[in-house]
Amino acid sequence: MEDPFRRTALAPALFYREPLGALDWLEQAFGFARTMVITDDQGRLAHAEMRFGDSYLMIGSEWTDYTASPASVNGKNTQSVHVHLRDGLDAHCERARAAGAVIVSEPEDQFYGDRVYTARDPEGHVWTFGQTVRQVSREEAEQASGLKIDGWI
Repeated sequence: MEDPFRRTALAPALFYREPLGALDWLEQAFGFARTMVITDDQGRLAHAEMRFGDSYLMIGSEWTDYTASPASVNGKNTQSVHVHLRDGLDAHCERARAAGAVIVSEPEDQFYGDRVYTARDPEGHVWTFGQTVRQVSREEAEQASGLKIDGWI
């Protein structure tokens, strides 16, 4: 049976104090698109899914004792979400900044051939966005970084 929501094999799930507001903000700042929003009889978010490119993201509330927004735990993150863009990284960063994202690190070319920036959303989730700007061999990346790299394709 074909999945009507075209789910990929792996998707992050993020929890927000104000998940309905997060849906609006993620659309405005990062360009995500809602594909599913489930609310209860009091209008509270039960579950949501958003798409970006060929991937999706789940959004939820702090619905149990093991889910929390960074806003509820002094801004701590135990993970970050990385989104790979095909193009337009610098414009994407400016769009996020205009929507109120805190730009933790400005767009910068990396030794492995991507240009990357890091942002923090209003509840403190950390996001990185990258775009491949040049092809780099493993040897070039090792030389530029001083690191030993295994598994480079």
